[in-house]
Amino acid sequence: MLTLRSFATRLVAVTALVGLLLSPTGLPAQQAPPPPPPPPGQLLTPDQLDDLVAPIALYPDELVSQILVAATYPLEVVEAYQFLQKNPGLTGPALTQAAQQQNWDPSVQALVMFPDAVKRLNDDVTWTTNLGNAFLAQQQDVMAAVQRMRQKAEQDGKLQSTPQMNVVNTNQDGQPVVDIEPVNPDIMYVPEYDPVWIWGPPLWYPYPAWWWPPRSILGAGLWFGFGPGINVGFFFGVGWHGWGGWGWHPGWGGHTVIVNNTFIHQYNFNTAHLASMHGTSVWAHDPAHRMGVPYASAALNQRYRASVRQNLAARPAVEQNRNAQSREQFGNRQIPQNTSRSNNRSMFGGMQSGREASTHASHGFSSLGASRSFSRGGGGGGRRR
Repeated sequence: MLTLRSFATRLVAVTALVGLLLSPTGLPAQQAPPPPPPPPGQLLTPDQLDDLVAPIALYPDELVSQILVAATYPLEVVEAYQFLQKNPGLTGPALTQAAQQQNWDPSVQALVMFPDAVKRLNDDVTWTTNLGNAFLAQQQDVMAAVQRMRQKAEQDGKLQSTPQMNVVNTNQDGQPVVDIEPVNPDIMYVPEYDPVWIWGPPLWYPYPAWWWPPRSILGAGLWFGFGPGINVGFFFGVGWHGWGGWGWHPGWGGHTVIVNNTFIHQYNFNTAHLASMHGTSVWAHDPAHRMGVPYASAALNQRYRASVRQNLAARPAVEQNRNAQSREQFGNRQIPQNTSRSNNRSMFGGMQSGREASTHASHGFSSLGASRSFSRGGGGGGRRR
């Protein structure tokens, strides 16, 4: 006798078999592999950029801008993560002062105040590098992709103001813009959300291999949570003017990132390559902080390598020696192995020689396209929009 349970089991099996037979690849439709990554130097399409920026698109404006800049210096991001791992007791002004002593780009120095964000960028440094590569090659397109993803999330009812952040619709240069700002001008909350919940599985570009909070933690009707609030004023003390004076913010109308030079100078971050010590300016990449990580195209490589050579010619001997050891092959730069966490997923973790690091560089940083297999669970189907 055919019971209801056995009938349901057979129905599921038959449905799966039909799906397998109908799939042109011989795989179930939701597991079909994506198209191959574009060749090195080829620009990403809007759909590819949408997938690429999705994991950070709903971060507050200032943090999105800072991450896009910091991602162009992936090796320094890895160093910042290892620095935090080795100095877990540093906090407040002591952490700020310690970061000021590191020879990193200001975007990386100031990022140590958001340890969860630093950890995520380190956990899938290949994705981080590809994000930075895309931003270098297609800055305007990347900024536009962030806005597209915000607008889609808002239209689907999955992005709205919360006690932690304000979502505001404005207009800049005749373009609709979705701004995301902290409610409290002193406190930043870093969102936690799985892009699959918001936009569906990636279609063209795999999401980073980060830990995503289970939906059961958030509850029905909630699409993302938040890490602990970070009182940024605590790191700077007197003179902190809130997020309006932060070091990086988007110029959505011009599809650029605006740098607050006054902020960087006032708080003693690295000013070696600022165009001015005061006011604001449009962000420009500083190849001196690239630390030998290959660029994604011959054009970018030629452009920024030439800048490095010009900068070296004008620097003191000590600074020349530092850069000479690392600018041509970052495999020559020894990265201390992180021993405090056995599950460090950084591609630099556990490397024992410069040759191994160089090999990983050639595979992980060679193109704008996805450099990893599309094996992440739930990652093969079309995006549900």
